[in-house]
Amino acid sequence: MATNILGISAFYHDSAAALIRDGEIIAAAQEERFSRKRNDSGFPREAIKFCLDYGKIDISRLDYVALHENPFLKLHRLINTYLAYSPWGLRSFVMSAPSWIKEKIFLKSLIKYELRRLSSQKLANKFNVIFIPHNDSHAASAFYPSPFQSAALLTLDGVGEQATANYGTGRDNNISSLGELRFPHSLGLLYSAFTYYTGFKVNSAEYKVMGLAPYGETKYAGLILDKLIDLKEDGSFRLNMDYFNYCVGFAMTNKKFDKLFGGPPRKPESKLTQKDMDLAKSIQVVTEEIMLRMVRHVHKETGEDNLCLAGGVALNCVANGRILRESPFKNIWIQPASGDAGACVGAALDLWYRYLGNKRNSQKNDSMRASLLGPEFSDENIEGFLRKEKIAYRKFTTTDALIDVASDLIAKEKVIGWFEGRMEFGSRALGARSIIADSRSKKMQSILNLKIKYRESFRPFAPTVLEEKAADYFELDRKSPYMLLVALVKKERCLAMPKDQNLLSLKDKINIPRSDIPAVTHFDYSARIQTVNAEQNKLFYRLIKKFEEKTGFAVVVNTSFNVRGEPIVLSPEDAFRCFMRTEMDYLVIGNFLIDKQEQRPVEHDTQWQREFELD
Repeated sequence: MATNILGISAFYHDSAAALIRDGEIIAAAQEERFSRKRNDSGFPREAIKFCLDYGKIDISRLDYVALHENPFLKLHRLINTYLAYSPWGLRSFVMSAPSWIKEKIFLKSLIKYELRRLSSQKLANKFNVIFIPHNDSHAASAFYPSPFQSAALLTLDGVGEQATANYGTGRDNNISSLGELRFPHSLGLLYSAFTYYTGFKVNSAEYKVMGLAPYGETKYAGLILDKLIDLKEDGSFRLNMDYFNYCVGFAMTNKKFDKLFGGPPRKPESKLTQKDMDLAKSIQVVTEEIMLRMVRHVHKETGEDNLCLAGGVALNCVANGRILRESPFKNIWIQPASGDAGACVGAALDLWYRYLGNKRNSQKNDSMRASLLGPEFSDENIEGFLRKEKIAYRKFTTTDALIDVASDLIAKEKVIGWFEGRMEFGSRALGARSIIADSRSKKMQSILNLKIKYRESFRPFAPTVLEEKAADYFELDRKSPYMLLVALVKKERCLAMPKDQNLLSLKDKINIPRSDIPAVTHFDYSARIQTVNAEQNKLFYRLIKKFEEKTGFAVVVNTSFNVRGEPIVLSPEDAFRCFMRTEMDYLVIGNFLIDKQEQRPVEHDTQWQREFELD
C-alpha cells in the first residue's frame, strides 16, 4: 500500500498544501489561487481539496498530515520575547495570545476538524498529525527535491519558531543542523524593515525593494553596518534592537530608526525619491554581503560542493546570482517555492525520509516537476466555459497551428495571456499562467507595467530563454528553470548609455533601451532569467522556438498572469476576467485563441492605471 502524506503550511502567510505519495510530489498549490486573496493565511481547504482530488484519494486514505512548524516552540518564543521586552511588548502579546490559545495550542484538533469537514466519509482519528519544525521544513524542501545526494543547506527567512537562519548538511535521507541564528536577529526581518520604511508591504513586496535597488547608490550601507548590525566575518550578526519595533509593536521600525535615516517611512503609493532608491540599494548590498559571508562559512564548515537554499530570503535572486558567481560552491539549487508555501512540501518530505526512515534514490534532475504542480483544465472544460459565457473564440485542431499563430502575434508586439497545462507552485510564472510579449520591443516594459499589470513602472520583467541558447544572451553557464538567478546581459548585446543618465528622472532612465532585448534588461544590465527545455515544459518551449525561427531571438518576456494586488490566475474564469480588465491583446487558453477586439467591451479597472512614482 502506498503511503500518502499531506503537507500543510498555514496560519501566518502563504498557506499551501502538498500531497506526497511514497516520496513523490503529486500535487501542490497555494490557497491564495483559490480564494483570490493575496498571501492568504487561512486554513488551505481548497488547496487540500485540489491535492486530494488530483491524487484521486479521500482524506480517509491519508496516513499522515505534516504541518510546517511546531506551535508549542513558537509560543515559547513569543512568551520569551514578551518577558525580554516587558512591559513594552504587553500590548502585542495581549492581542496575539487569544489566537494562540484558541487555535495554535489546539492545532491538531483544529486540523482534524477541518479535514473531517472535507471528507466524503466518516473519519476515525487514525492518521497522525506531525509537527515539523519550521526551519527543518525549509531545509527539507531545499534538499530532498534537489538533484544532490549530498549538499550543504542554508535556510534564511524572517522567523520560524525561534531560528531565523540555519545551516547544515543533507546526505541521502538525512538532514543535520550545524548552527543557527535566533530571533530577533534576522536577515529577513532586517530586509522587511527597509521594505516597510520605503513604503512597501511587508511579507509581500520585498521584491519591489530588490527591483528598485539598481536605481540607487549605496549611500546608507555604511550607516546600516555601523548602527543597525554587528556583522561578523562568518556572516553571523546581531541587530541593534534599539532601532526596531517588531518585538514589541506592530510596526517594523521606530522613531529612532526614522531619526537615523532622516524622516518617517514613505507613505504607500506616494512618489518615490532618490532617498528611497538609495535605501533600497544599500539594504540590498548589505544583504548580499551577509549572504556571501554565510555561504563561505557554510562551505568551510561542510566541505560540500553543492548548496541548497530555501526560506523567503532565498527568493532574492540578485543575491543568488552573486552566490553562484562568487561563492566556492560548484552547484546551487534553490527551492522554487522558497517562502512559507514551499514549506508544506518540505514538511511532508521530511516526515517521509527522516521520520519514517525511507531510502532516497539518486536522480539526475530535481523532483519538483518544473514546479508545475497545480490544477489543469481540459479543452472540454475550457470550451464549456467559453460557450456558457458566449465568448468569441477560435479553436485550433493542432498545437502546431496554435503555436504558429501565437508566435506571429508576439513578433508583432502583441501582448498575450498564456494559460496552458498545470498551474505553477510558487511565486513565479513559469510558462503555465504567464503573460508573454516581445523581448525586442523598446516600449514593452512601459506597456506591460502601465496597461497590463497596473504596477510601478520601475519594476523589471523577466526573460524566458531556450535553455540551450541562454549563454548567447546572458552571462550564465547553467540552467535556471525557476527564475531565481540574476545574471548580466552579454556585453556585446548591450547599448552604451548617455554620460548624463544619472541626472535623468527615474521615468527617463526606465525608457532608455539598454540592449537588443530591452524589454527584459534592467537598469544595471541584469536580468532575472528563466531557462526552459522541451522536457520540462514542452509547449512553452515550442512557442519560444517558433518565435526564434521567425525573429532570430530565442527570448520572450514572461511575467505572471495577474494584475497588481491579485494572485496569479488559476482557472479559465480567472484568466478571462484578468484578460478583459487589462489591455492584453490576445488570450491563449488550451487550444483556443481569444481576440480582445472580438469581445463585448467591458469597463477597464482603472484603480492602478497611473504612473505611481513617476508623477
